[in-house]
Amino acid sequence: MNRPVQPLPTPAPVLAPHAPLPAWYGDEDEHQRFLRSIFDDTAPDYERIERILALGSGPRYRRKALQDAGLAVGADVLDVGIGTGLMAREALGLIGPKGRLVGVDPSPGMMGEVGIAGLELLQGRAEALPRPDASCDFLCMGYALRHIADVSAAFAEFERVLRPGGRVLVLEITRPASPVGNALLKAYMRTVVPLIARLVSGGHDNARLWRYYWDTIEACIAPEAVLAALGSARFTDVRRTVDLGIFSAYTAVKPA
Repeated sequence: MNRPVQPLPTPAPVLAPHAPLPAWYGDEDEHQRFLRSIFDDTAPDYERIERILALGSGPRYRRKALQDAGLAVGADVLDVGIGTGLMAREALGLIGPKGRLVGVDPSPGMMGEVGIAGLELLQGRAEALPRPDASCDFLCMGYALRHIADVSAAFAEFERVLRPGGRVLVLEITRPASPVGNALLKAYMRTVVPLIARLVSGGHDNARLWRYYWDTIEACIAPEAVLAALGSARFTDVRRTVDLGIFSAYTAVKPA
């Protein structure tokens, strides 16, 4: 007897973090090549510029966000979009010598600047994490959500690699709700920041990177869409806290 053919599951719709930006790239393949190129090329100057722009407050903010999200001593941490290790350094200080941290990033250039002895680094993307199921207690992503291709696929991967009861923290820059605040931030990000980047590094690509940053911030999906995507990925206790009207910290828990 012939068994009935089971229909294939319908793939989840893609949730891009922002609308396409034709001024910077064409299709998604070109988008990924563009990101790889610009992050590889700007990696040596990235931290120096970030420290100047954040007025030295970045480490303190990241550390507090990790603490508030429940990062504990001895945790196994996965840092997605580790970049040059800005989040990782603060996380390592909180988990102590009994903890473990693995970093994942698509940019070899960025990972080459991490400089943390003994840290395991893997090249990969958020939508297809090179880690086993239920392999970490805590997952963090610092200011990389705007650079992935599919938020829903990434959050599904976050849920997959976390152990039951595991926690997730996503930091991102959010466009101000106020038109005046938005205009001021746009002027700062599109003119002042690229000028500082060029003066500090002397490289044209660094100025381009920070102009691109603003375009992704301006086009980014609303915080409500990020929260809904976390809920759709079966996370619970999904929350968002905001500092200075622009720094969003999204937190959630995988059910035990």
